[in-house]
Amino acid sequence: MNTWIAIGATALGCYAVKLAGLLVPAGLLERPLVRRFAALLPVALLAALTAQQTFADGHALVLDARAAGLTAALVAIVLRAPFLLVVAAAVVVTAGARALGG
Repeated sequence: MNTWIAIGATALGCYAVKLAGLLVPAGLLERPLVRRFAALLPVALLAALTAQQTFADGHALVLDARAAGLTAALVAIVLRAPFLLVVAAAVVVTAGARALGG
């Protein structure tokens, strides 16, 4: 039964957050600081998620094949490669590092 309580609480929480977003006055959303914050927040959250998924294993920091793949993706981005090539470079380097025992 605890699972259903958690699911219900999560659903109510999501609804409350959505409702809170709809109740924010339009004047507040048009302020330059709020607009800039809203534009940069998804980038920061994605970077944090990427770092956590790449360098964490439970409660320990690790450097393994995922770090090599991320490095390859960063190099491809610096070289202004298309998005699919960035992803392909990360996949190939990660798979190669794992095959070599990394």
